[in-house]
Amino acid sequence: MEWLMSLGYTGLFVGAFLAATVVPFSSDVMLVGLLAAGGNPYIAIPVATVGNWLGGLTSYWLGWLGRWEWIERWLKVKQETLERQKSRVDRWGSWLALMTWFPFVGDVMAVALGFYKTDFKKTALFMLIGKGARFVAWAVLYYWIWPAQ
Repeated sequence: MEWLMSLGYTGLFVGAFLAATVVPFSSDVMLVGLLAAGGNPYIAIPVATVGNWLGGLTSYWLGWLGRWEWIERWLKVKQETLERQKSRVDRWGSWLALMTWFPFVGDVMAVALGFYKTDFKKTALFMLIGKGARFVAWAVLYYWIWPAQ
């Protein structure tokens, strides 16, 4: 992660993108690290948001490509389980994309939203809002805890 931090905003973008896929590391830590190093929050927040959003959309499209037969065969998930999950996703639909900012669970949720074919435009919008709110919250928290000297 240090080499990404040395790349500044580009590293933040790449790190945020990868963190929204199945690569396990924290874009939140990268954002706070960049802010602590003197990064501009008006640049860092949108860069982190767009990178993380595009990573989430990548996970969504990977889910979109998935097939029930593959999940049953390779992951040994029964059709009844998939149908039960689908009914939950159908109930909340694209609104679930607001929750894709949660660590670990959010990545799986993005894949599930694609797998269950939620409306792409709404899902993309709600995902962008959720991920943007996450980075704004981290920046506000950072500046609240460590106000400018």
